[in-house]
Amino acid sequence: MSRLNQELGLLQGIGLLSTSLLGTGIFVVPALAATAAGEVSLWAWLILIGLVLPVAFTFAQLGRHYPHAGGAPHLIGRAFGTRMERLIAFLFLAVLPVGLPAALSIATGFWQALFPMNGGAVLAVQFATLGAILLLGQRPARASGLVQGLIAIAIVASVALVWWVGDLPLASQPLLPPVSGSWHLLPAALGVMFWCFVGIEAFTHLGEEFKRPQRDFPLALLLGVLLAGLVYWACSVAVLSFATYGDVRTDATALPRLFDLLLGDKARWLVATVGYLACFASMNVYIQGFARLIWSLADEGKLPAPLAVRNGHGVPARALVVVVLSCALCAAIAALLDLSVDHLIRYANGNFVVIYLLSMAAGWVLLRGVWRWLAALSTLLCALVLVALGGDAVYALGLLAVLALLDWWRAPKARAAMEP
Repeated sequence: MSRLNQELGLLQGIGLLSTSLLGTGIFVVPALAATAAGEVSLWAWLILIGLVLPVAFTFAQLGRHYPHAGGAPHLIGRAFGTRMERLIAFLFLAVLPVGLPAALSIATGFWQALFPMNGGAVLAVQFATLGAILLLGQRPARASGLVQGLIAIAIVASVALVWWVGDLPLASQPLLPPVSGSWHLLPAALGVMFWCFVGIEAFTHLGEEFKRPQRDFPLALLLGVLLAGLVYWACSVAVLSFATYGDVRTDATALPRLFDLLLGDKARWLVATVGYLACFASMNVYIQGFARLIWSLADEGKLPAPLAVRNGHGVPARALVVVVLSCALCAAIAALLDLSVDHLIRYANGNFVVIYLLSMAAGWVLLRGVWRWLAALSTLLCALVLVALGGDAVYALGLLAVLALLDWWRAPKARAAMEP
């Protein structure tokens, strides 16, 4: 029996996941990957899709059998106990200080391309964005599904327009170039590209809100991943063909510059609007997922009870307010410290890879038959990605160690408080 209103259908689910995956990544990561690995990044996309599909299949099966607003932390808790659930929940929430400022920075960059903005104006746009997400999140889940389905159509149409106007693929730019002697560049590209496929774990928090979770949740997940992968690869071909990359400080403007090159000044408003909406869609799914995680933990007595309050539409409104206010604080701190998008993305990726790794290990424990062996393969693949991240994984692993120590220190006191 679902604890939340079951309102999402298949198409709404595809729209939610695909925009979550495309969102902030589509306008910056293809250029960052091209800067890191050049033409080899086209192979890196295919490799990454191959790595992500087993993970997506495993998440699909876990979500089919265990639909729950607690998402990945709940699945890990079912497999490894409530202590691990608590640790991973806090590790997931720890994405806020690095992941959300990166997303907000990319989103605001589209308006900076149109209007000159100082630091105060940038923060004002970011706070307004969070306010809009808060207002949308007060509505039923189907409202987000409808909005994000329309945004997904706009993103795909924009990339298709680039291919059509640019007459792609160019004869001088092979779709899969030779990579002899260049394989060593792949880990650097994969390290930043993994950002594009984070969102699957946030999507699992919406499992309880599907009308037919056993059928539609896994289909929406897999079709959303495939659609996003195809659009990313097509965008990378365009960026490489017209060489709008080369500097991590300006790669966030790669696609706006590409549109300007192909369509002239009239395209500036188009790309700014579509780019901003794509970022908005991605952040919306994440923030709604964070809110549902907090609500679920409160509903089960693991966080203060007031956070379990739902509004008249049956959504976790109070938890959403807490998440949005936390995002606003993190955005202000990131602006004060002048952190670059590239560094923020890489630090956030470490958290996501650790969560994916433990989720796949949970699949080995919880699933049966061929799906169990697929979860084992996915665990190995996630471990390889974690190794490829190298020093970028230190933030996540160090944070997990600190959380584990705090939990270990807190446990005896909690037991003593419960004793008569």
